[in-house]
Amino acid sequence: MNNIHHTSIISEKAILGSNVIIGPYCIINENVKIGNNVNLKAHVYIDGNTTIGDNCTFFPYCSIGSSPQDLKYKGEKSSLKIGNNNIFREHVTIHPGTKVGIKKTIIGDNGFFMVGSHVAHDCLVGNNVVFVNNAVIGGHVEISDFVYLGGQSAVHQYCRIGKHAIIGAGTTIDGDVIPFTSVIGSRGYLSGLNLVGLKRRCFKKDEIKTLRNVYRLLFAPEGTFNERLLEVSETYSKNEIVKEILSFLKENLNRPLVHPKMGKH
Repeated sequence: MNNIHHTSIISEKAILGSNVIIGPYCIINENVKIGNNVNLKAHVYIDGNTTIGDNCTFFPYCSIGSSPQDLKYKGEKSSLKIGNNNIFREHVTIHPGTKVGIKKTIIGDNGFFMVGSHVAHDCLVGNNVVFVNNAVIGGHVEISDFVYLGGQSAVHQYCRIGKHAIIGAGTTIDGDVIPFTSVIGSRGYLSGLNLVGLKRRCFKKDEIKTLRNVYRLLFAPEGTFNERLLEVSETYSKNEIVKEILSFLKENLNRPLVHPKMGKH
């Protein structure tokens, strides 16, 4: 049985699952689908062709599914899909896709989006991510599983962040970040592996040692990056963890990449 506060406005065309709690002064427009056990604390606005999975919680002043902040957007049909078990704290904003992009924004499961964080149009966000206060990503960004974005960090449009990467507080990302790494600095640079995250997720010592060797080889001062990438590919062709890095890089070798500072690798 749903529990809906009398001050909330819900379109008759909206679809609600079971055991949904909707607190005071929420607005849910038509074409919205909400799963089971979802909790809208208060003052939550949900618009557009938005689908929300089960067990999600929205704190006050979230704006979900409103029109993208893109001057090229002309009201075309697009969508936003949110998975299960996500938490959205106060003032989180998430926008659907555009015709210039993939016409949809997708967020996976088990995410934690803290106060003021923002997901722009046409983004793909994986599972088990954390966006700390005011972390923002521009349009067409891809955030892989287990990525951690520090407070006040910003990811430029079209960038990709690989699995298990961590972005430090206040860091600006203007290129792709390979999996398993750590990025810091006002203009982000690689500072090594995300060792804390890898240990928390129970990566074995020999796996971390292998990743460290691969990192040092990829960003060694000798030769070109493509030559070093080829060497890693040949040396670790059967290593499943290294394949994650290789597949990320080989998806498009012409994309800009975040590197370590000169002399630090």
